[in-house]
Amino acid sequence: MHYTPATVQLLSTEGKIVTSDAAAEYLPYIEQLSDEQLRDFHRNMVVMRMIDLDAANLQRQGQLAMWIPSLGQEAAQVGSAFAARPQDHLFPAYREHAVARIRGVDPIRLIALLRGLSHGGWDPQMNGNFHLYTLVIGSQTLHATGYAMGIQLDGATATGDLEADEAVMVYFGDGATSQGDVSEALVFAASYQTPVVFFLQNNHWAISVPVTKQSRTPLYLRPSGFGIPSVQIDGNDVLASYAVTRANLDATRSGVGPRFIEALTYRMGAHTTSDDPTKYRRSEELEFWTAADPISRFEAYLRSRGEGDGFFAEVATEGADAASDIRRRIHDLVTPPASSMFANVYSEPHPVMDAQLAWLEAYEASFAGTEGGHA
Repeated sequence: MHYTPATVQLLSTEGKIVTSDAAAEYLPYIEQLSDEQLRDFHRNMVVMRMIDLDAANLQRQGQLAMWIPSLGQEAAQVGSAFAARPQDHLFPAYREHAVARIRGVDPIRLIALLRGLSHGGWDPQMNGNFHLYTLVIGSQTLHATGYAMGIQLDGATATGDLEADEAVMVYFGDGATSQGDVSEALVFAASYQTPVVFFLQNNHWAISVPVTKQSRTPLYLRPSGFGIPSVQIDGNDVLASYAVTRANLDATRSGVGPRFIEALTYRMGAHTTSDDPTKYRRSEELEFWTAADPISRFEAYLRSRGEGDGFFAEVATEGADAASDIRRRIHDLVTPPASSMFANVYSEPHPVMDAQLAWLEAYEASFAGTEGGHA
């Protein structure tokens, strides 16, 4: 499933602005962007790709239990992340590394999670309202919808002030649309007219099951059955990702109800580093999407605007430094004490947690003095 007649595209695969009827309403959002903002789009896509590639290498070298590549999906993530306003709350799945970094999460936190040293806990308030990674497929759509209901009840949205009104955006993949949780989230969002944007990154593969087997129709049509307006975009076009997401977030925060965006992109790497995509997908498909690479097309666009070799060399150096920094700091990560798993279950001390911690300590102590036991 490649692009369709309904796909909103603002930047062609050759890096040229598209002036179609579908693009017309979104081009003003692009015209308002400064040169520095456009450079930030490119910088974040490149730097995150270089971190991503190095993290996959670290897993192959035994430094990580697993890595979840986002290779090829940088435009969908960077554009939508910059479209969100500071007060917005973003709920990820587990592949939104670029969004996490843009909203303030240090990538080493993601490395620690996938090294098995963290439950993934970071304080969303301290990290741009970016909530926790969710490995249970699709459940974050319910979390996001519930949160959107909450800010609605709090009166934190639909006051008419775009700089203050809050909205929610939730990321999920095409595989998640086959989960009941997503349908339930759409039901509640539509029923309560919540200020939430559902951002579907359709990367065409739910592990080894193609999207064409999951759905006989384009996924952007599905929300219409719930009464939710939707749009399909070229997810490898960072300008479309930014403009369409900004328009829909501002619409939903104004009180008109939920919105749905299907970003057509492609998972150029493996589902995770435990997967071998060569066993189930054709080389022709990969070639098509490689030609639509989000970074190379945006570089072509920036060069057409006058950006020179110096800027791109600077960004490449920044990306290499960021990847090198992760490689250095991974060796500084320490194994947390077992007691940490009980520390933040409740906000206050809890007798059940105290009892479980005491049992674990006694159990481990029972091995003291035995061969291979704990000292």
